[in-house]
Amino acid sequence: MSNIDKTIENNQLYDYYKNLLTEKQRSYFELYFFEDLTLQEISEEFDVSRNAVHDSINKTINILNDLESKLKIKQKNEFIKENLEKLKDNKMSISEFYDLIEGEL
Repeated sequence: MSNIDKTIENNQLYDYYKNLLTEKQRSYFELYFFEDLTLQEISEEFDVSRNAVHDSINKTINILNDLESKLKIKQKNEFIKENLEKLKDNKMSISEFYDLIEGEL
């Protein structure tokens, strides 16, 4: 997986699980990924070491991945969206869609 793909994945997971993170984890993550600040800039803003910011961001990414592996909210959402498209394009009946969703959840 490329760095861009990893960043996209991290951002998507963040959208699903951000409310389960601490305020500090959200701040560092948003500044790094959304505001494009460097680790050094974030560390200066919060008066902590660059390594502390780096470790916190990595820990946050691990937490997001762990939450997804346990809860699978992103995976289930993508499954539903994909099958809604099939339903919309008449490639699937409503009863088939219902059976798929019921089996997945």
